[in-house]
Amino acid sequence: MASDGSVQRRISLRKKVNLRSYDEGLMNDELYDKKLEDSLKKKSKTPEDLEKETRTESMIAFSLGFPIDALLEQEIRAGVVSELGGKEQNDYLVVRNHILALWRGNVRMWLTKGQIRETVSNEFEHLINSAYEFLLYNGYINFGVSPSFTSQLPEATEGTVVVIGAGLAGLAAARQLLSFGYKVVVLEGRNRPGGRVYTQKMGHEGIFAAMDLGGSVITGIHANPLGVLARQLSIPLHKVRVNCPLYKPNGEPVDKEIDSSIEIVFNKLLDKVMELRQIMGGFKSDTSLGSVLETLKCLYAVAQSTDERQLLDWHLANLEYANAGCLSNLSAAYWDQDDPYEMGGDHCFLAGGNWRLIKGLCEGVPIFYGKTVNTIRYGNEGVEVIAGDQIFQADFALCTVPLGVLKKKAISFEPELPARKLESIERLGFGLLNKVAMVFPHVFWGEDLDTFGCLNENSHERGEFFLFYAYHTVSGGPALIALVAGEAAQTFESTDPSILLHRVLTTLKGIFQPKGITVPDPIQTICTRWGSDPLSYGSYSHVSVQSSGRDYDILAENVGNRLFFAGEATCRQYPATMHGAFMSGLREASCIYQLTRVPQNYPKKSLPKNIGQVNATLVNLFKMPDLEFGRFAFIFDLWSEDPESRGILQITFGGTEEIYKELLYCYPDTTRFPLQLYTIISRGQAHQMQEITGGDENRLSFLTKSLGLKLMGSTALLIDGNSVIATIAGSRKGKRNRSAQRCNPKKSP
Repeated sequence: MASDGSVQRRISLRKKVNLRSYDEGLMNDELYDKKLEDSLKKKSKTPEDLEKETRTESMIAFSLGFPIDALLEQEIRAGVVSELGGKEQNDYLVVRNHILALWRGNVRMWLTKGQIRETVSNEFEHLINSAYEFLLYNGYINFGVSPSFTSQLPEATEGTVVVIGAGLAGLAAARQLLSFGYKVVVLEGRNRPGGRVYTQKMGHEGIFAAMDLGGSVITGIHANPLGVLARQLSIPLHKVRVNCPLYKPNGEPVDKEIDSSIEIVFNKLLDKVMELRQIMGGFKSDTSLGSVLETLKCLYAVAQSTDERQLLDWHLANLEYANAGCLSNLSAAYWDQDDPYEMGGDHCFLAGGNWRLIKGLCEGVPIFYGKTVNTIRYGNEGVEVIAGDQIFQADFALCTVPLGVLKKKAISFEPELPARKLESIERLGFGLLNKVAMVFPHVFWGEDLDTFGCLNENSHERGEFFLFYAYHTVSGGPALIALVAGEAAQTFESTDPSILLHRVLTTLKGIFQPKGITVPDPIQTICTRWGSDPLSYGSYSHVSVQSSGRDYDILAENVGNRLFFAGEATCRQYPATMHGAFMSGLREASCIYQLTRVPQNYPKKSLPKNIGQVNATLVNLFKMPDLEFGRFAFIFDLWSEDPESRGILQITFGGTEEIYKELLYCYPDTTRFPLQLYTIISRGQAHQMQEITGGDENRLSFLTKSLGLKLMGSTALLIDGNSVIATIAGSRKGKRNRSAQRCNPKKSP
């Protein structure tokens, strides 16, 4: 939720936000090359110049999801520095940010260590190696579709991977794995690549348009990896203009004052949901966003007139569009869990359709079409992927099929997937968005519009043709797409296309004919049926009642280090987006690589070298716990109130508790009391424990049996929870001034 109260959901096209400092759409590779060349020729760069560049590069890194003055948990786990905190980490951050800025400056060129050495002092060679290896093998640099990357492909010596699905996730992973030296084959059930990204050429008699029937909008261009692909392919982006006029069911324009006032009411209702959630410490898992909004509507007696109710319904339909689900199915507690990670900047259409990205990603990737996978077998010796009467054997399998396919159990896994993954598949929502794509003889809606909306008379039909995309600016022809969301998207699936076409033309005629504008019959029309598609069974995921953001993480977990999963429904930070699907493919390629080949520049993963310091930090943190009851003490990240944010629980045993002997039997040194055991726990789980009655015995049983958490000693915690300890310790420092002078590793020519 934005601080100004406006709704910043993924597809809220009536809003313009600017949250990031780095704009992918404004980068010019040739100009950057010239600037870089000029900067290397300078002989008298002052410390002030270097410090200014360092600040700029840190903001670029921040826009890409990196903390300004800290390491990612991934970096900590990878051991990119020998000791957390201090000068080496500060120097690493400067080098890392410099590398990110160098590559983002010209994404068409493969960035080499040699180029980095031209601007970083030799004494930091180990940090160049560490940062470069981490960024390269985790998909932050040198990814994508630039032709210059082809010459960088190594011999295939690392192993074999079968990728199931040629959508954005599967293609991103396949390209990365090929660049890492793997033999890769992609199996696709359709006769085309792209999956739910599908551009169809429509029209005839010299009038044609490229229409995106699936994923269509690049939601937030700042630092978006799809913007990188567009730059590499020299594809123009069209900013979706913010003007979106609304029309009543009878075709009359909505009064601007009423439009503005109801939009404020809608945003305030969502603000109240957040306030209520915070006051109550969260909602029950079975509470829907729709039920809370309906209660608040009645409580505050808003949108009483017919016009107001229909206008509020339009905003609710837009919200259902953003989440591909009915509000009655969305979790009131976690429906917006991904908001903090939302890409900033304008929403954009890709000129010529998103198939151009898919086409670029397919170059050089071996794809077998018409191969619908029905069985995946996995074990210690590798995997077997069965499609019809063909068996594909490999070291690893990466499954990128939509969540809807997993929900339908269309693929048999042998052995069966773990129970926790099956439960997450069941809990997560997978909703529906449908479209009517139309090509007309000419543009009759006005050249200056990208979107316009229409209100519906009845609430249960509020999502039918509620929003129109004008595609004439990017499709090559006079074309419109009508969106169908929420409950209307479900009934749409079983309605005859001729009836749907009649309805949408009636809507358009009601808007334009009173203005004296004739609405012609379309040259060609296509109605989508994503819910009935046996290779998708829906459109994109959402957090439904009984679910949480944690389920995205569970879906992303590999099974037995052989079977891996990618796709938008495995991406907790960017679900239901094209860039989320793409990034999940990069993530899993990195996971497979890390399992089979640890880069030599990474220190061995073991106890931190500063174990004594970290242990002392842990002891000091628990001197002032954030929550304490009975034998249980908790510390949390003070920067985050998210119920899913991770903290640490300490349990103290005094030595006389007979009831705990069975539990303590498996721990060494239990003769030394008092004994502290630990586990990593979320804020929400801690509050659940606090509500358990019946004493510490019941709480401990709830912890180990209901929550399924395992206790560990301090040594194990220092390995598994090192990053959590560092985050909590950093938050305790609060806003203390940490701007001590740093030695800048960058050269002053």
